[in-house]
Amino acid sequence: MDEKNTVAGAETEAAGPSNFIHDFIDEDLKEGVYDHVQTRFPPEPNGYLHIGHAKAICIDFGTAEKYGGSCNLRFDDTNPVKEDTEYVDAIEEDIKWLGFHWDNVYYASDYFDFLYECAVKLIEKGLAYVDDLSAEEMRAYRGTLTEPGKESPWRNRSVEENLDLFRRMTAGEFEEGQHTLRAKIDMASPNMNMRDPVIYRVMKASHHRTGDKWCVYPMYDFAHPLSDAKEGVTHSLCSLEFENHRPLYNWFLEVLNIPHPPRQIEFARMNVGYTLTSKRKCLKLVNDGLVSGWDDPRMATLGGMRRRGYPPEAIRAFCEKIGVSKAYSVIDYALLESCVRDHLNLHADRAMAVLRPLKVIIDNYPADKVEEIEVEVNPNQPEKGKRKVSFSREIYIEQDDFMLEPIPKYFRLAPGREVRLKGAYLVQFASAETDAQGNVTAVHCTYDPESFGGNAPDGRKVKGTLHWVSAAHAVDGEVRLYDRLFNVDNPSDEEGVSSFADNLNPESLVVLTGCKLEPAVAAAKAGDTFQFMRQGYFCADPDSTPEKPVFNRTVSLKDSFKPKK
Repeated sequence: MDEKNTVAGAETEAAGPSNFIHDFIDEDLKEGVYDHVQTRFPPEPNGYLHIGHAKAICIDFGTAEKYGGSCNLRFDDTNPVKEDTEYVDAIEEDIKWLGFHWDNVYYASDYFDFLYECAVKLIEKGLAYVDDLSAEEMRAYRGTLTEPGKESPWRNRSVEENLDLFRRMTAGEFEEGQHTLRAKIDMASPNMNMRDPVIYRVMKASHHRTGDKWCVYPMYDFAHPLSDAKEGVTHSLCSLEFENHRPLYNWFLEVLNIPHPPRQIEFARMNVGYTLTSKRKCLKLVNDGLVSGWDDPRMATLGGMRRRGYPPEAIRAFCEKIGVSKAYSVIDYALLESCVRDHLNLHADRAMAVLRPLKVIIDNYPADKVEEIEVEVNPNQPEKGKRKVSFSREIYIEQDDFMLEPIPKYFRLAPGREVRLKGAYLVQFASAETDAQGNVTAVHCTYDPESFGGNAPDGRKVKGTLHWVSAAHAVDGEVRLYDRLFNVDNPSDEEGVSSFADNLNPESLVVLTGCKLEPAVAAAKAGDTFQFMRQGYFCADPDSTPEKPVFNRTVSLKDSFKPKK
């Protein structure tokens, strides 16, 4: 199999064993419409990729992989006002991180000369004209879904006049909005997209690749099919909102006599609960300071998910599980988290971390004694062996693992209770130290020297097992507990972006300082993942240093999310 079209670490098809896209392609290959398969992933470099793009990436690259074809990365850079090389670099990084590799990198701007020639051909064929209507007037002339549009007063200009005006537009003679070039199709069409759409507009803006060469730029609906055709794309796979644009896509290819035209096939977008993927709305979250940036671990951007510790393999597995359909739906966020847990359970090394520490003094343990306790690195990968952690007289446990007055079915440390310290000894409550307000500040215990490894020599049963960290060896760190950003399942349905703040989950980020970490995790590099025993899955944040480790909670051990009212 061609290495550049394989998914790193996986041999499964991105869209599952069978889907309607592949059925269409099978039919085309069988009937000889195409003798190979070529796809493309065409993002606009005006923002960061999100979980919805992950589905499109898996479909575009996975389809090419299945058929032994090729998939190009093409940047749709037809709007210089919104685009930047920063986004180009970020998009390339995200695709590589997901485990995909393109055959070629192209830009719509590579085809600006070709697209301009195509526009001139349309004018010469009498199928395009320069219009003087303003944007507001054009909307008024366009009609409605139940009423036909009206023809522009400038619709029947001569070919010669249109060619002259278009060349003068290109020369920079006119201001923005003064003229546009429109396709001449059908103002009475029931499909609004066919009512003389604009295909070129004046934009006096410097382009990130072509500089100031152009002051007219093609519209997406014009550039998209012709760019596909220029590259030899056979199947143009895109999201469902472009279904009504397909007649226009095909019209351009037909009237320009494009040989072997590509076939457009649409699929439903991925909508995941409790997230936003609209670039406009995400930008408001960033600009309003409701999140720290595009890579905030609560964002549905791939950069945010990477920083949070979501493995790319889990995102691909998620895309495979939801499959490909034409039906609109909102996918349960819990399914994504389940895929993340499944992967990390197998691959994340174990470590002990006490997030809300309570000191425990083992009174009968020698004060100067330190033991090396061996615990498994990963029970699901026994070949990794065991690691050593230090055990001493003073340790830290979680505050929640002790209660002076235990509630029913509480099996952790409490007066009259004995518990197991993971991999070490059985300890029994002796006494507690409290402050003036009655808060427990330290707990004293005794240990059974014969219970090394956590088993009682007389066979007595102990229900509770606690994780711990040696006080003398613990490393102080910061832990950021991330959860879903919103309290509503589909925040995109809420009225206006101003209401987002009202629907934010107040516990989407809880920062804990003074956490006590096992020393080995302090040296973790950004992105290294661990299962903190009994806590969840965590990864080292880019802010982390050996002197001040910082970990992000990727996902809890089980789904416990409840919307906060």
